[in-house]
Amino acid sequence: MKTTSFLTILSFLLCTSAAFAQYTDVINSNRPGASVGAYAVGKNVLQFETGMFVDFQEHKKLNTEVDAFGIDFALRYGLFKEQLEIRWEGAYQFDTFTSNTTIPPLEFNRNGFLSHTIGAHYMLYDPYLKSESEKPNLYSWKANNSFRWKDLIPAIGIYAGANFVFTDNPYFPRTEPSVSPKVTLSTQSHFAGRWVFVSNITYDRITSDSKELSYILTLTHAFDNPKWSAFVEHQGIDSDIYADALFRAGGAYLVGDDFQLDAYVGAGVKNTPTRVFAGLGLSYRIDAWHEDEIIPIDEQDPNGEDPKKKKEKELEKFEDDGNINN
Repeated sequence: MKTTSFLTILSFLLCTSAAFAQYTDVINSNRPGASVGAYAVGKNVLQFETGMFVDFQEHKKLNTEVDAFGIDFALRYGLFKEQLEIRWEGAYQFDTFTSNTTIPPLEFNRNGFLSHTIGAHYMLYDPYLKSESEKPNLYSWKANNSFRWKDLIPAIGIYAGANFVFTDNPYFPRTEPSVSPKVTLSTQSHFAGRWVFVSNITYDRITSDSKELSYILTLTHAFDNPKWSAFVEHQGIDSDIYADALFRAGGAYLVGDDFQLDAYVGAGVKNTPTRVFAGLGLSYRIDAWHEDEIIPIDEQDPNGEDPKKKKEKELEKFEDDGNINN
């Protein structure tokens, strides 16, 4: 058996012999794509994700150009339980706006938050708490890495938060409310050993006149060297301010269990405006306060029910009729 095959099965064993709910042995970052996964970082885990980006835009109809540079960030912390995290995230941009409708062209320097949100993410359903029958096949690499339809059943997470728009932000109308709700539904499927598919549906600035509806589809693949991964992504955006179809591609490198580097490039399909953008980033987590909430494989319920709650229900039933049905 090849070394890579052995390492793959060993990793699979470590991940499925006991359930850790959200926490993983290596960092679980939402970068470098724009989508967010269904999983939280894990109880008492602090994680920081940040990057720099450039964005070049040219609007054919308005005859304008934007040369932008910015930073984005996300601070995530697992609170109370494995499935819950609180999240503070945003993107701040500096740009030069050029209007070519006059001679000489007019230039304006602008800066402000493109986004600034605080909220909470909770994983509603995890299909990967597997029963005894779902243990890996120790004798077949193909069996553990082949496509299975049931692997498409996704983990499901939901995010609810609030946007904060500060006074005189040049990227929003003056009528934009200072606080508005945001909700995101996330799904995440793992299949064929090294593939992950994530989808998001987001309803943003719900109480604003410029409310936005968007979706993101992200496909990620881990290579033979598990430190390297690549992704492709499509995002659709629809609002009164801006609508577009964006495509991204890039990769990530796992420097250590708690440290990841990433890069991406992307473009839009419209010419109102034409967009080309790219970014570099990193993710780092501190898990010194985390304690694994291990559920042995023989105690896991195939339907994902908490074994403690299941035991309590059985005891209640025994007190009622003197019989426990397994």
